[in-house]
Amino acid sequence: MPNLIPYRIFSGTSHPELAREICKQLHVGLGKITLSRFACGEIYINVEESVRGKEVFIVQTSTSNINEDYMELFLLCDVMKRAFATKVHVILPHFGYARQDKIHEARETISAKLMANLIVRSGADHVITLNLHSDQIMAFFDVPVDNLNSNRMLAAYIKKKNLKNAVVVSPDVGGAKNAKKFATALGFPLAILQKERPRHNMAEINNVIGDVSGKIPILFDDMIDTGGSVVSAKKALVKAGAKDEVYLVATHAIFSGHAPEKLREAKFKEVVVTNSTPITPHKNFPELKVLSIAPLIADVIKSVVKQKSVSELYF
Repeated sequence: MPNLIPYRIFSGTSHPELAREICKQLHVGLGKITLSRFACGEIYINVEESVRGKEVFIVQTSTSNINEDYMELFLLCDVMKRAFATKVHVILPHFGYARQDKIHEARETISAKLMANLIVRSGADHVITLNLHSDQIMAFFDVPVDNLNSNRMLAAYIKKKNLKNAVVVSPDVGGAKNAKKFATALGFPLAILQKERPRHNMAEINNVIGDVSGKIPILFDDMIDTGGSVVSAKKALVKAGAKDEVYLVATHAIFSGHAPEKLREAKFKEVVVTNSTPITPHKNFPELKVLSIAPLIADVIKSVVKQKSVSELYF
């Protein structure tokens, strides 16, 4: 019976499909809440069951409605604390505002730090996230953070392709460390693209570091936003002599604006992502393969409830 379960899982409106899939993995029901809007746009939340003395897991991710998603999350944390939940665990697969994690130019905000502060101040005792844009973001939180990694799952999928003469490619120098781990897991060499950004959401590829001639490239990144960078990367790789059978692998499929159309027209061999953010019908296309993170999250929840280590789930 639900009332005998020592924890409950609740979902905001950002990704209820993932929350239901996690619950299915754990053989538990999704917690009942009322989440609606007043006429002025303010968010109303009411918990329809007792959480007193229970651990609560809140599933909420960042979507194109990122500001609404965060406001819901803050209120969900607050209401669970006020309802006497013993611990509030936030499951935030895609941590929005993560790219603003340091100052590049004078008088910029460090929004990643601000969001971390707001999550903690709203009542979170623990944050579970996936492939943060940079590891330093974990230090922004004053509560424990489990920064899970989807690389093992993504690598297992690529291994099934039995690719020969392939090369893992990092689209920029900043992602080289993570791409190197991915390349090592697959047993392939690494190449790096030199990229410059004249402005936000625009990238120019200047050079290819490493041997890609005659090889099958596997572009590996943490997220795909507008798609411009990876489309430019594919063109640069083919121009450098790589085979025109480019795989694109990333954790977070943000797919802003016309990204799905760009990726479809670029004719990638396959675009492999996770469901850390919802893939709505208009974001789908034939070459897209979506891997579910629900089993990984479910394993983490089981370990947390049983007070077992989750480090083995990291890459």
